[in-house]
Amino acid sequence: MSIINSVLTKFMGTKHERDIKAMGPMVQAINALEPEISALTDDQLRGRTAEFRARVEKGESLDDLFNEAFAVAREAGKRVLNMRHFDVQLMGGLVLHQGKIAEMKTGEGKTLVSTLPGYLNALSGNGVHVVTVNDYLAGRDSEWMGKIYRFLGLSVGVIQHDMGDEERQQAYGSDVTYGTNNEFGFDYLRDNMKYDRRHFTQHKGHNFAIVDEVDSILIDEARTPLIISGPSEESVDKYYAIDQVIPRLNSETDYEVDEKHHSATLTDDGVEKTEKLLSVDNLFTPANIEILHHVNQSLRAHTLYKKDRDYVIKDGQVVIVDEFTGRMMPGRRWSDGLHQAVEAKEKVKIEKENQTLATIT
Repeated sequence: MSIINSVLTKFMGTKHERDIKAMGPMVQAINALEPEISALTDDQLRGRTAEFRARVEKGESLDDLFNEAFAVAREAGKRVLNMRHFDVQLMGGLVLHQGKIAEMKTGEGKTLVSTLPGYLNALSGNGVHVVTVNDYLAGRDSEWMGKIYRFLGLSVGVIQHDMGDEERQQAYGSDVTYGTNNEFGFDYLRDNMKYDRRHFTQHKGHNFAIVDEVDSILIDEARTPLIISGPSEESVDKYYAIDQVIPRLNSETDYEVDEKHHSATLTDDGVEKTEKLLSVDNLFTPANIEILHHVNQSLRAHTLYKKDRDYVIKDGQVVIVDEFTGRMMPGRRWSDGLHQAVEAKEKVKIEKENQTLATIT
């Protein structure tokens, strides 16, 4: 089978080579339009945008406009930035328009390539998002490449982390919007938490996106989800009540501590005693499962977490100490109610537990 494949590859080329070959006629068609497009005045060139949009409204597809739109965008690049898209950049733009990944080395002009599919897909009026890896690049590219779009009569917006909702709505209302993956992601989450569509920042929806450094954004960074959290509505009184029970348990008979596995569990005697102290019939019924969870966390707080080893009290707060470096980690909190259990044990103010309101990778 491998021999057959190698013979076929020799005569027909690899898939990559065949794809490149198939793009040749498209590039030639764009190049053939260059003399005609170059002869247009600035106003005539700009007028092509309105003409393209009218044709889209009448039912023509973006693929029908592909050659002409790329030729117009290339000419705008020549006039505004003194940068003419090379044939290999036209191929890159075609690949991106098709929703595929274009791999280009540093210096091959990725930023300029993005203007070709960006311009073409903005003609639908549904917006284009250009996703960069940091605020600086988003701001820089929106100004630099934005000159091409603006010259051709399109509006350009940029999302920066310190913007309010009104500014974001305006930026998302543009034909082309630049921003970072985190800003686009968090705006999407915030929109899904709103009660009225009129308050959405991404009111144009999600039509077409060009993602820079796609391997970093869609693989590496996607391992860490974006999370919006807020304080839980639960009362903190239960932590104080349960905390008073643990010191009354007998370390010999009521619970077992496993330092190696960092766990602490009630014995049968301990369960019975805890039920009496909390006036609960059965800790293991579904209705009381939350109480049992907090009892277990409080037991761990008393038996496994030591002051001035695992945490310190600073300014009336429990501050975690990093077990590897010995440094304090202000702002970090143990999850699942454990931090609240330690706060109850140390008789400091208990902060409400945070709950996840929205999350997406």
